[in-house]
Amino acid sequence: MSEPQTAGAVLMVRPAHFGSNAETAASNFFQHLAPASSDAALRAQREFDSLALALAGAGVRVHQFAGQRGAVLPDEVFPNNWLSLHADGTAVLYPMLAPSRRLERRRDILDALVSSCGYRIDQVIDLTRLETRGEYLEGTGSVVLDRAKRVAYACLSPRTHLNALAELARALQYEVVTFAAVDAAGRAIYHTNVMLSLGARFAALCTAAIADAAERRSVVARLEASGREVVDLSRAELEGFACNLLELAGTSGPIIAMSAAALRALAAPTRAALERYGRLVAADVGTIERLGGGSVRCMLAEVALPLQFTGG
Repeated sequence: MSEPQTAGAVLMVRPAHFGSNAETAASNFFQHLAPASSDAALRAQREFDSLALALAGAGVRVHQFAGQRGAVLPDEVFPNNWLSLHADGTAVLYPMLAPSRRLERRRDILDALVSSCGYRIDQVIDLTRLETRGEYLEGTGSVVLDRAKRVAYACLSPRTHLNALAELARALQYEVVTFAAVDAAGRAIYHTNVMLSLGARFAALCTAAIADAAERRSVVARLEASGREVVDLSRAELEGFACNLLELAGTSGPIIAMSAAALRALAAPTRAALERYGRLVAADVGTIERLGGGSVRCMLAEVALPLQFTGG
């Protein structure tokens, strides 16, 4: 079934611990290693709270879950890498590269979405067995979903493998569009969502990151054929996390959630193009960006699940 592109609710995990993760730094060039400190965790918690408040203030339903105090999980603030939730009542659990990140997956969160938040989950597609084969696919970091057209866009990397993409495509009945994307130094971009984001009527894409000209033209043509305006962001905007944004349904219309750094990075024409499609809502998550190597979109797992039916 087709589903709306834009969700009106998100799931967020407030980090109990936060800091650099040496296990993930080798493939995430946005991340800066630094010694663990309680100060970093406190700053990350404040940034989390600021984003949650900004989204709630725009009318987005924010389902917050406390992080795990019993384990040191420096990346648990990024739940979109282990979970996606769909309008037909499907939840997908994803295989992740770093062993430390696999501990972020929590069935208690799925249970709470049903028992406390009133959603319906009819099936859980568990792809985590692929980890034993060394095949990874890190949720809506690795794949950017055109939910309406049932197309998954993915740049291949050490965290995004073809076999895992094929498994997801079969399970969800999606088509997959793959390509190679690199940073200015020619290194593979670790997650697709740092160079591409899809709203209902726009695609924010750093076309320069797709080095092969034919592949670049093919991706742009496919996005345009979906009825979207392709807003082309520069490498400088990408490096400021300006592609790592998420359109959500607010009470007064669509909003586009991003970080304060991403907003600062936007050139005036890019900002004007995005503002045609939604109100820009920004929060400062600088500590999370610098030490975690991810930004606002990475902190949000869309809750597209159906609500439970109640009698009356």
